[in-house]
Amino acid sequence: MTIPEVFKEQATMQHVKGTGANRMSFGNVSTSRIKRGWHVSSSGWKEPYFFPENYLLNQFGIEKSETVSSEKGKFRYSLSDGKNNMEIFANEKKMVRKLGYEAYNSKSIFNSIEQVQEYNYFFSAVIKSNTTKDWELFMTNNYDRFREQDTNPFTIIKRSDHGMATNGEDTIYVKPLSLEKTESNGKIKNLPFTIMSGYELSTSGGVIAVIDMIDKNIWFYNELDEMERMQISAIGTALFARRVHNVNW
Repeated sequence: MTIPEVFKEQATMQHVKGTGANRMSFGNVSTSRIKRGWHVSSSGWKEPYFFPENYLLNQFGIEKSETVSSEKGKFRYSLSDGKNNMEIFANEKKMVRKLGYEAYNSKSIFNSIEQVQEYNYFFSAVIKSNTTKDWELFMTNNYDRFREQDTNPFTIIKRSDHGMATNGEDTIYVKPLSLEKTESNGKIKNLPFTIMSGYELSTSGGVIAVIDMIDKNIWFYNELDEMERMQISAIGTALFARRVHNVNW
C-alpha cells in the first residue's frame, strides 16, 4: 500500500505483529489474548417463493432460487502501552441475499450464476478507558440492488466499509482506501480493479493516521499525544481483529 509522501514525512510507522493470531503488539503497545464468543453462520434456500415464476422458467430448463446467509461474531480484549489501559468490546455481523439461476439440463461449466441482491455489514466496538471518556467505533457497508436501481448483473460488492469513532465530543472519521496501482520490475502499472487496502483516520484538522491492512502497519501522525495514539491503536487493533469481515462470501 502506498502512503502519500506528504503524510509519510510527518508520521511514524509501526508494524503490527500477530494480526492473524490471538495477540497483537507494536512498539510499546500490546493486547491481551483476544477472547472470542461464538462465531455463528447460517444460510437457507427460499425456492418456494419463486414457484409461479419457476413454473415458466422450467419450460426452458432454468431454475431460479434465493439464498440468504448471515454471519456474526464478537470479541473482547485489553490494550496497554505500559502506562495506559483500554478495554475493547466488539461485535460484527453480515447478511448476504443472492438470486441464483441454474440451467439444469446443461453440461456447461457456466450452467449457473449468482447475483447479489442485498448486502449488509455492521461492526461496532466500545473502547473503555479509566482516564478518558468511552469511545464507540461504527463501521458499515450496505448495498441494495433494488434501491440503487443497479442493472449490472455482475456487480461485485466492494469491501469499502466506512464509519467513525466518537466519544460524544470528538470524532474520528474512518475512510476506506483503495489500491489501484502496483509496482513490478520498477514499473508502476494500473490494476484492472481496485482492492480495499486500508483506512484513513481523520478529524476536522486533517489526517491523523493510516491503517495499512495489507502490510499490517499503522502510521501515526507525529503530533499526536499519548492518549490519542492509544485511541488510534484501539481502533486499529479492533479492525485487524475482525473475522466476519475477512471471510469470503
